Amino acid sequence: MNQRFLSVMTLALLVILVAFPLVFIVLQAVFPQFSAGQFSGAFSGVQSLLSEPQLPTMLGGTLQVGLGVALVSALIGFPLGVARGLFNLPLPRLWDLLFLIPFLTPPYIAALSWMLVLQTNGYLQQLVGTNLNDLLFSQTGIVLVMALNIFPVIYFAVSRSLLASGQRLARIAQVHGASAGRAFWHVTLPMLSPSLAAGMLLSFTLAIEEYGVPAALGSRAGVLMLTTDIEKKLADWPIDLSGASMLSVVLVTIALSAWWLQKKLTGNHDVTSITGKPTENMGASAGVFTWPMVLVMALVGGIAVVLPGASMALSGVLGTLSGGVTLGNLTANHYAALFSQQGDALAALGTSLSLALGAACITGVLGLLAAWLVVVQKIKGRGLLDALSLMPAALPGVVVGVGLILLWNRPFWPISPYNSWAILLLSYCCLLLPWPVRYVGSALRQLGGNLEPAARVHGASALQALRFIVLPLVSPAMLAAMLMVFAIASRELVTSLLLAPAGTQTVSVFIWRQFEQGSVGQGMAMATLTLLTGLILMLTALGIMQRSTRG
Repeated sequence: MNQRFLSVMTLALLVILVAFPLVFIVLQAVFPQFSAGQFSGAFSGVQSLLSEPQLPTMLGGTLQVGLGVALVSALIGFPLGVARGLFNLPLPRLWDLLFLIPFLTPPYIAALSWMLVLQTNGYLQQLVGTNLNDLLFSQTGIVLVMALNIFPVIYFAVSRSLLASGQRLARIAQVHGASAGRAFWHVTLPMLSPSLAAGMLLSFTLAIEEYGVPAALGSRAGVLMLTTDIEKKLADWPIDLSGASMLSVVLVTIALSAWWLQKKLTGNHDVTSITGKPTENMGASAGVFTWPMVLVMALVGGIAVVLPGASMALSGVLGTLSGGVTLGNLTANHYAALFSQQGDALAALGTSLSLALGAACITGVLGLLAAWLVVVQKIKGRGLLDALSLMPAALPGVVVGVGLILLWNRPFWPISPYNSWAILLLSYCCLLLPWPVRYVGSALRQLGGNLEPAARVHGASALQALRFIVLPLVSPAMLAAMLMVFAIASRELVTSLLLAPAGTQTVSVFIWRQFEQGSVGQGMAMATLTLLTGLILMLTALGIMQRSTRG
């Protein structure tokens, strides 16, 4: 096995995972009878799409929710990130941990938790006699629920950018007569603009591809989005593959347009501060503003983390919701039922953990190979390899699900993963591949270009250098990315709903079905266990990354 074989194998796997599903979506969109093996009526589906009466409403709802979430996430995450990165606040790691929890909480679980708090006869009304039902079930409510789940993306992007770059240039500006505000506006803010733009872009794409929150709140709020209609076209009889494909192309176009706009606005480059040697960034003193900043961060943490988290945990130990929040209504029966032999929870948990482990291993190895071939070997055609490996970052989960259905639900395949657990594994690998590619690629760039050539000079082959030199050095970043893939894959919802074969449940499908059946207690008990598992895994990943940085 040589480098050429690895290059061909890696490209082939990326084509199967990423390119083929996209190609089949486009073919189905162009040829409405493609699923029946016919190439007639090219582009006739466009007229059907344009004549769909709900299309303007769906487009408007998707764009309004996406832009609203990006803006609200920036309004929350940017000042908190600036406070964390610029100033020496008390308990800095506590704030990072607190704002990590919304990222680990699946949006659909957050939405269901807020429903239990704010709806009519919810926990808020039981405790204080009022409810926010009308606010929750509205477009504003959907935006707020999603933003409270997504804003950590901007918080961590901004705070980490500040912690990495330090305030050397801003202090130089102040030495030369600039006020603190002027130095921030003309020096610090331009340096933060790429991180802020990237965070807002990610917030927008996460919002427009979200299915769980619009499905849970949108039907009662009268808000339509592309994701929910795509799922409806695939779930309701008669199945409309052509319509689902057309809407998928529209959704991908919106996501890719957002990526293009972000690159255009930031000039397609990053702003960096280069110093002669690494320095530790010591935050400035906030003076009299220290405790007001702490109070604001605590308030946001209480609203975004404590309230939905308490709702989730409380619902898992209440005998009945109608029984109210009383000591007599507390029970451990929901947790006992999860692990009883009569329930499906153990099977769902085992399926999710197995699939997540498989996805983590496959994406870890494939991400390492892709990043190594692009960054270190600089092979011919590396631009295509890099694009295919990072393309899933702009692909909504529902689009990946549609593409895999169109690709593998074909009679001409002698062996097909469709209608088996393998189709779920393929979907997770496609969606989460960018995590290892980005982490390992970043680690490889930090190694410099001298170690592998030195090994080659002393007689090592490219594969020996990869195995004995590169892999040990990037393994912490690779393992951290694999842990994140494991945590996210173990609770992925939309592709699981679309692709799970009959008789197979994952954790996310189990929780969703429990709510549909009215078994809120068991659903929230499972959600609590899922969140704790994800938090432990993410903290492990962060610990590995920090040890790697110190090393």
